[in-house]
Amino acid sequence: MENTDAFEEDKVSEFLTNIFSDLSVDQEENAELVAFFAEENSPPIDKLIFTRASAFRIGCDFLGDDRDTNVQLLKCINVVVHAFEITCLLPRPYMLQMEVPEEMSIASIGLDSSIEKAVQHLWDLDVNRLEQGTDYVLNVQGGKKPFWKEDEADDPLFTSVDTKQFRSRPTYKAFYALLDNYVAQTGVSEKVTDTERSEIRTFLRAIMETGPMQFCHKYCQANAQNIPSDKDGFMKLLHKIWFALYRRSRGGREDSSGFEHVFIGEIKGGKVSGFHNWIQLYMEEKKGDLDYRGYIRPRSNRDAQTNDDDSILTLQFNWNGIEKAVGTSFIGTSPEFEMALYTICFLVGGEDNYVTLDTGVDIFDLNIRCYRMGSNQIGTSFPEAKSHYEE
Repeated sequence: MENTDAFEEDKVSEFLTNIFSDLSVDQEENAELVAFFAEENSPPIDKLIFTRASAFRIGCDFLGDDRDTNVQLLKCINVVVHAFEITCLLPRPYMLQMEVPEEMSIASIGLDSSIEKAVQHLWDLDVNRLEQGTDYVLNVQGGKKPFWKEDEADDPLFTSVDTKQFRSRPTYKAFYALLDNYVAQTGVSEKVTDTERSEIRTFLRAIMETGPMQFCHKYCQANAQNIPSDKDGFMKLLHKIWFALYRRSRGGREDSSGFEHVFIGEIKGGKVSGFHNWIQLYMEEKKGDLDYRGYIRPRSNRDAQTNDDDSILTLQFNWNGIEKAVGTSFIGTSPEFEMALYTICFLVGGEDNYVTLDTGVDIFDLNIRCYRMGSNQIGTSFPEAKSHYEE
């Protein structure tokens, strides 16, 4: 940017007032915005917040009484803010600042021990995890065996969820945008629109800025072959193993992907398949399309009792009237944690990955199952709780 010493606040107000006056921003005006912020009145560092906030402050002067006017105004504000951000703000550089500790290397301690330490490290890195009792409240209610037909839960699993977190946290917001992109029934071709491709790119870029995914990248690079060292290369690999379409059912149609199966869920042969993500559980329950029927009782009396503060739940539910007899999901974890966990198991681990996870409240013995579709795509991946102890 040039001439930051000559910055004038009044020029910002005058210029933006003129931009908003007709409630539209055409291509020529967008170019003028970029030139204004870059050359004509470039804000210094201590005026960046003022300049960005001015778009909203001045835009509010043009609020109308009808919805169409205000929607158009909001679009104009978005264009102004976007022009300001791409001109005046630099993205944080992608840097793999963490190294894989020697005590986690496969060469030093073997595959099983290395995976276990990596999974615990991912958990500890997940600072974006939502907090039980603050961001969400569970009501696990009654337990059952998988073959019991009775509904042991009269009420929803989620008593409340602070959905503002889904809009304010970048990885949650990007993940949420993907939830309506898929057809649940296998055998029906998935068609990916340009908008959906953009949403996938946004999601991958967002998670790659987080600790869990950066560690995942570094760990896989250190312990597996042919892992790209650069971010763009690794994102292409993630896209291939998670989002590239393939045929899950006979008939020749590309009807599925690893991401759809694991995080969204599918209907195949009259049964629910996949569907291991807690955000999707909540959203479908909120819409009335999912009926939680109780948690699955522990296999042993020595196991801790399932309760509302558990971060891993094995449960039963009906989705659009179709039963998922047994399914296990992490609860409250961030999208980047689950993507990192299953990616590590796919690229470095095997079909069965036995780990002990300390959540800070409970200790779980888990088998992170991971199955391939062909040689280079994820068929499914999910946690299976083997035992559970309270600290």
